[in-house]
Amino acid sequence: MTARKATPDPLPGEIPAAQLRVECDPAELGFDTTEDLKPHDGLIGQERAIGAIELSASISHQDFNLYVLGTPGMGRHSTVKTLLSKHAAKRPTPNDWVYVNNFDAPHKPHAMRLAAGSAEVLKLAMQDLVDDLANEIPALFESEEYQTQRRSIEQEFGERHEEPIADFAEQAQAEDVALLRTPMGFMLAAVKDGQPIKPEAYEALDPQEREKIDEKIERLQDKLAAILKHGPQLEKEHRKRIEDLNAGMAERVVSVRVGEVANAFSGKTNILEYLEAVREDMISNAELFLETKSQSSDGPFPEAIHKYHREPQFDRYAVNIMVSHESAQSSAAPVIFETLPTLNQLTGRIEYMSEMGTLVTNFTYIKPGALHRANGGYLVLDARQILTEPFAWDGLKRCLQCRSITITSLADRMGLSSTVSLEPAPIPLDLRVVLIGDRWLHMLLLMLDPEFGELFKLQADFEDDMPRSAKSAKLMAQVVATHARKEKLRPLSAEAVARLLDHAVRLADDTQKFTLQLGALRDVMREADHYAGLAKRAVMTRDDIAKAIREADHRASRIKDRLQEAVVRKTILIDTSGSVVGQVNGLSVIGIGEHHFGRPSRITARVRMGTGKFIDIEREVELGGPLHSKGVMILGSYLSTQYALDVPMSLHASLVFEQSYGGVDGDSASSAELYALLSALSDVPVYQGLAVTGSVNQMGEVQAIGGVNEKIEGFFDICKARRLTGRQGVLIPASNVEHLMLREDVVEAVRDGKFRVIEVTTIDEGIEILTGKTAGRRDRRGIFPKGTLNRLIEDRLRSYAQTRKRFGEKATGADEKGKNG
Repeated sequence: MTARKATPDPLPGEIPAAQLRVECDPAELGFDTTEDLKPHDGLIGQERAIGAIELSASISHQDFNLYVLGTPGMGRHSTVKTLLSKHAAKRPTPNDWVYVNNFDAPHKPHAMRLAAGSAEVLKLAMQDLVDDLANEIPALFESEEYQTQRRSIEQEFGERHEEPIADFAEQAQAEDVALLRTPMGFMLAAVKDGQPIKPEAYEALDPQEREKIDEKIERLQDKLAAILKHGPQLEKEHRKRIEDLNAGMAERVVSVRVGEVANAFSGKTNILEYLEAVREDMISNAELFLETKSQSSDGPFPEAIHKYHREPQFDRYAVNIMVSHESAQSSAAPVIFETLPTLNQLTGRIEYMSEMGTLVTNFTYIKPGALHRANGGYLVLDARQILTEPFAWDGLKRCLQCRSITITSLADRMGLSSTVSLEPAPIPLDLRVVLIGDRWLHMLLLMLDPEFGELFKLQADFEDDMPRSAKSAKLMAQVVATHARKEKLRPLSAEAVARLLDHAVRLADDTQKFTLQLGALRDVMREADHYAGLAKRAVMTRDDIAKAIREADHRASRIKDRLQEAVVRKTILIDTSGSVVGQVNGLSVIGIGEHHFGRPSRITARVRMGTGKFIDIEREVELGGPLHSKGVMILGSYLSTQYALDVPMSLHASLVFEQSYGGVDGDSASSAELYALLSALSDVPVYQGLAVTGSVNQMGEVQAIGGVNEKIEGFFDICKARRLTGRQGVLIPASNVEHLMLREDVVEAVRDGKFRVIEVTTIDEGIEILTGKTAGRRDRRGIFPKGTLNRLIEDRLRSYAQTRKRFGEKATGADEKGKNG
């Protein structure tokens, strides 16, 4: 028995430890701590996206709204805010907008455009106007002048009312008839000896005399009725004279006060037209001010402190500000970030008040939305949020298409409101909308919403990474220094920055790239700053950064540790030593949120004679996804075109991921599945200390896959838990070598000869490493050399075909014999 060597012989394609982790050299950064670096404002590596944002912010044409897409943590929100604010500072301040009463149709309030800074001035002017008139009009109506004119009118109409009745009373008296006033009105009674005749005396009169009295009374009653018929008309004239007097008196003070307000807004046609309508309405409704004065409460100084404009009856003269800006002298357009883009929050809403059990409203209950506040500037929304709010996306598109803001409540859209509401005049809309969202959401909108491409003509696609170079490393260091200063973190040493840049390379999954997910790097910096504080260090060190990365991974590794424990305890069967026919350790990646880790899976293959059918058990039970099924079909194509080309394919093969109870997708295990099939066909065992990842094409070339670092580390952790022997390792595609950024402990194990990472280009290279047997190439006659693995596979397939042929001939002969017998 031959003794095992202490150090295993090197295998073809072994990758040296120096290539498994290409670290940043702190000495090349050119500083001691980040305090030595100048700040770097803005993003790096995002020129394409920044250009799109700049264009959307500056172009004057309509519908050039912007969709900002990219991975979370790229700095999209901060970049958009910075760039839009820069352009907003160069744009003029938008107009103010207010709603005022439509005195002709109160349910259709007017929208009024005002110069920037004028809305608040007009509102205060109207409040002062109401307060002044609420004091002056009652005082005017209590004046001696008014009282004299009022008494004169009262006297005149009193005389006009009493004179005809007095004349009639004299006529009646001349005919011995008295005109009596009773609570029920006027009454006529016959008179005898200066006194009205009593009923019993009347009955004692002879019939002829009674008939004369009745005739006389009836005649006088007709005359009295004719006189009294003019009473209502006279009363109407009386009221009209009083109203004219009131209006005339009110006009004197109203015209003066409104004129003073109008002088403050001279040249503003729309305001002057509104003030004229206010003047006419105030004159017509002067009694509103009298009622208020009579109802005002007494207090120590009621006249001085009472704010009459707060009384509900004066809402008709209020100014409801939708949007108000500072003075136009401070030029700037608004940049609004709406975090809750509901329909009401976007387009505004109409509120109601309960009054005697009934919901009532008026134009002062109209509330603005984000579109009002952003009008004339920029509105930034989260794409996912607005699409999840009922009717919000539809409402935004409608406003952009109509270029106006129409307030429609959600209850009205759903047909749930039975309350009479308002119809506010629409406000013209001129703004740029910026949506921030994911790439897949952008593609879905383009495919499913035909209006999206018309309204959002621009896209700012943020890069996920940037090329790695000495220059970009220094730029990244400046960005790190800037974030440390902004967030008031401790400075970082050059070694700490180098370790953080190594982490940026790892996040990019490419040794030639730095990730631009700056949010993830900031999280590491914050946690490292905490550990530096606990250690009472003034500067963050490499150990602080490494600990922050390690602890973050540890916090998210519960499921990973449980799976590893199940493998170590052989609950999940994974062999890391010995050799088995038709069995290969494949590698996959499991992602839980932002945390990803590798997981080994046992892949087995079984073969027998058949009709050329490949059974993918995962697909048969509907656990395999389309990409996995595609990979299995490529295996069948490879076998049928690589071996025994001159005979029918007579193979029946089955493939399965053992102990896999969830879905399987992707083709990164297709090379491992092919190795298992080749092992089963050749009956040559595969060494279980090696795991495999990589996809394969029909030509037998091994292709690159994703998550190569996590896959290697996942198998390494299993081997380490069971004891590293030096013969264990992982086969990866050669095209994935430049993506390697393995953990330090894995690199150290490779350097010490305890673990291997091997690159392969073709299936033949991989199967030779896994089995230790030469694959073999066809000679000039097209025959594989005897004893090679490919020769064993081809011989097995030929034997299946020959056996199948003999079985077919035997079955045919038996059938013919049966017919002849």
